Amino acid sequence: MDTTQLALLALLLGAIIGAGASLILFAAFRARARVARDAVDVVPEGVTAVLEAMDDAAAVVGPSGVVMATSPSAAWLGLEAGEPLEHGELRDLVRNARSGATETETLRLQRGRMSTDSRLVAARATRIAERLILLIVRDLTEQERLEQMRHDFIANTSHELKTPVGAITLLAEAIELAADDPAQVRAFTARLSAEADRLGRLTGRIMNLSRLQAADELTEVGDVAIDEVVASAIEAHAVQADSAGVELVRGGERGLYVRGDAQILKEAVGNLVANAIAYSPRGSRVGVGVRAVEGVVEIAVTDQGIGIAEADQQRVFERFYRADQARSRRTGGSGLGLSIVKHAVSRHGGEVRLWSQPDRGSTFTVRLPLSEAPVIEVPVKKKRSAKAAVATTAKKGRV
Repeated sequence: MDTTQLALLALLLGAIIGAGASLILFAAFRARARVARDAVDVVPEGVTAVLEAMDDAAAVVGPSGVVMATSPSAAWLGLEAGEPLEHGELRDLVRNARSGATETETLRLQRGRMSTDSRLVAARATRIAERLILLIVRDLTEQERLEQMRHDFIANTSHELKTPVGAITLLAEAIELAADDPAQVRAFTARLSAEADRLGRLTGRIMNLSRLQAADELTEVGDVAIDEVVASAIEAHAVQADSAGVELVRGGERGLYVRGDAQILKEAVGNLVANAIAYSPRGSRVGVGVRAVEGVVEIAVTDQGIGIAEADQQRVFERFYRADQARSRRTGGSGLGLSIVKHAVSRHGGEVRLWSQPDRGSTFTVRLPLSEAPVIEVPVKKKRSAKAAVATTAKKGRV
C-alpha cells in the first residue's frame, strides 16, 4: 500500500471517528434537551414559580430520580436540572416519599460534588403529583454553630467566674485563720486584691463583649483621631510593659481619622497591645504602626513573642479560647480580649488580620475605613474701626 492510499485511509478513519463523536455529542445534547423539555411539560407552572422564590435549596425530582427543576439556591448542594440526584441519603428520602407520606430527616451532606465540607441540613420530601417529589433542603449549619457558641459561652463563663470567686473565698478563710499573724494577713490580702482585680476585669470584659454583640449600631459616633487611639493604648499599658521589660514603639503616619466610637477603638487597640506585651520575652519590642492604604487605615501591633501555631490562628478570636493555656493562666488572661477586638472592629465596618509564626512573633492588623480629617473652625476676631479705637483711647485718658 503506497503513501497515497495510507493518507486516504487515515482521512477516512478520521472522518468516521469524527462522525461518531459528533453523533455521541448530538445524542447527549438531544437527551439533555429532552429532559429540560419534559421538565417544562411535567412540572406544573405554579411549582416552578414557587421554586424561583424560595431561599432554601429545593428541587422537583422525577420518577427516575432525575432533577426536573430547582430553586436558585440549590447550586450549593449540587442539584442541577437534568442531572440525577447524587446524594444517596436524599435518594432514599425521595424513594420513601413516593408512597405518599411526607419524609423529614436531619442529615449531614457534602457541599457539592468535589467539596469535603459537610453541612448539617433538614431535608423534607413530599409527593406533589403522581410521579413528582418536591425535595426541600434547609441548611442548619449556621444555626448549629451559633448554638454551640452559646453553649460554650455559658460553660466557659461559669468556669472562668468560679476560679476567682473560689480563690477569694479560700483567701478570706485563710485571712480569718491567720488573724494573729500580721505578715500572713498582709500576704493573703495582697493575693485577695489580685483575685478581686482579676474578677473585675473578667466581668468587665464579659459586659463589653455582650454590649458589642447585642448592639446593632454604634451609639456614640464621631470623628476619631487614630493618633489619640494609639497614644491612649500605649499610655494605658506603659506600666505593664515596664514591668515585663518590653519596649513600646510607635511609628507610621499621623493625622489620620476614622468614623466611630473613640472609647471602643481605644479598648480594642489596648487589648492588642496588652496581649503583645504578655506574650513577649523580656528585652523585646512591641511596635504599633499606622498607615493609610487605598482608603483604609491600618493599625498594626507587632511583637517578637512566642507566635501562634497555624492550627490556632483561626480560633484565637473565639471567646475564651487560649492558644497557650498555661501562659494565659499565669498572666491572668481571660481569653476574651481578641474576641472583643474582632467585634469592636466589625462594628466599625472593618476587619482584623493576623500574621504569625511560632518563635518569630505575631502581627495583628486592624483595618478601618479612612475618613477625612474634620474641619476645625477658628473664630475670627472682628477688627475695630478707627473711630472706636480713638473713643477707647480717649476714655482711658479720662480715667
